[in-house]
This record gives sequence, structure tokens and C-alpha cells, in this order.
Amino acid sequence: MKYPLFLSDFDGTLVRKDGTISQKNIAAIEKYRAAGGIFAVVTGRMLSSIRPRLRELGLEKGLVVAYQGGVVADIETGELLKNDGFSPSQAEKIVSFLEREDRHVHVYMDDLLYSNRDDESLRMYEKICGVKGIPVKEPLSALIAREQKPVNKILVMLPPEEKAAIIARMQREFGDFCYATASADVLAEALPAGVSKASAVDFLAARYGVSREETAAIGDQLNDLPMIERAGGKFAVANAEAELRKIATVVPSSEEDGVAAALEIAMGEHL
Repeated sequence: MKYPLFLSDFDGTLVRKDGTISQKNIAAIEKYRAAGGIFAVVTGRMLSSIRPRLRELGLEKGLVVAYQGGVVADIETGELLKNDGFSPSQAEKIVSFLEREDRHVHVYMDDLLYSNRDDESLRMYEKICGVKGIPVKEPLSALIAREQKPVNKILVMLPPEEKAAIIARMQREFGDFCYATASADVLAEALPAGVSKASAVDFLAARYGVSREETAAIGDQLNDLPMIERAGGKFAVANAEAELRKIATVVPSSEEDGVAAALEIAMGEHL
């Protein structure tokens, strides 16, 4: 097998726009695993959001990566093998900045989602991710200061045309302890420095005893770029951002079973 370890993004890559996963992709994953390959999902979603969806893929055992690489967990038990987060003081600084900017902010602690707004955007996010947010009336920065718990991720919901600027500002002002990226057209995210999907490649490759050169990865958004750069087999769905398509083998879009096409290459069926 050309790539015995295959890492796939979820939303926009494995999942279609209507939130479903095609039978062709599911069958391809089953075929790849039956041939001895290890398939893992690497997502920015919460652990409680992604674990139920893995059953659709026939993944009841093994590992899953959540929070952009910050969390690695056992699929069956939910046991955490890796759990990285901002310190409360770090998270408070970033969230205070976003509050001053009057942004719609999500904070993730203990695999719970706290939001500073209770609006239609939150409803849409809840529906897509299959989770329930906790609207908070006090500033989220105050909540963080009071709880004194690590924060896995900070997310900002905003118009697409404002995304690049807010990412650049977060990186510029907090870059010594923060990595800022985008996970969708309307989502910017802040993660602890050193946490990215590239760290997921390193962790899973070491865990399964597979070299990075024998690891393949596929994605669509900027947050997938570190993972694809890190892996030996580089794939991007046709609907991916241009930065990914420049460095990767482009397969059909998420609507046209791109993951299935990439898995065929991973198994060496189309060289």
C-alpha cells in the first residue's frame, strides 16, 4: 500500500454541503481499512460533535483528532490521549481583544461550547455540528477568568471579507502563544501555538508506527494546510482553497466523492 495511514478533514472534505456522507466515500473507507490501511478523521470540531458522526464511517474503534489537533481521543471510550489548550490568562487576552472588536465569539472548555451571542448564527452552527451552545450573558473573558480552566479553542463568526484581517491581527498581537487560522468561509479560529493539524500528523504517525512519508492527508480549508504540508501524500478536494490546491494532488470535490478518489491513490490503484 502506498500510504498505510490516511488522515481526512471532515467538513467540506468528507462531508457534502447537505451534511451527509456519500455511500461511495463510506465504501472506499471500508475497502481501504480492509486492505490494512488506517483511516483517521482530523477535524476542528468538538470531540462531542465528531464522535457520533464516525459511526457513519464504520469507525467504532481507533483514534480521532478534534480541535484542530489539540485533542486526540479514543473513539470508543472518549479517553483523551492528548489535550492541549490555552492557559486561562492567554485565552482571556485573546477573547478580550475580540470582545472589544464586538465579535461573535465561541470559547471551548471541557468540551463545552460557550457563546457570547444567542442568535441565528449560533443556531446554524449548532445544527451543522450537532451540539448545543451555552449562551453567556457576562463577558466570556470574565467567564474564563472565573473558571480558570484550559481553553481548547477560540472561534470567531464573521463575514468572509473580514476573516483575513482578523486572523492577521490575532497572529500579530498574540503570535507568541497563538496560531490563528480559518476553518470555513465565516469562521476564524485561535489555537495554542504548536497546535495545528500538522501536530496530528506527527502524533498519529508516531502512534501507529508509520513514517510521515507514508502518511496521506486531504482537506479543503486553510486549517488543513499544515496537515497537508506535513504529510507525504498530499491531497486537496476540488473545492479547496487555492493554497491547498497549489501543493496537492487535486481530486474531485466533496460533492463528487473526492475522498474515495484519494483513497484509491493511497492504495496504489491509480499511480
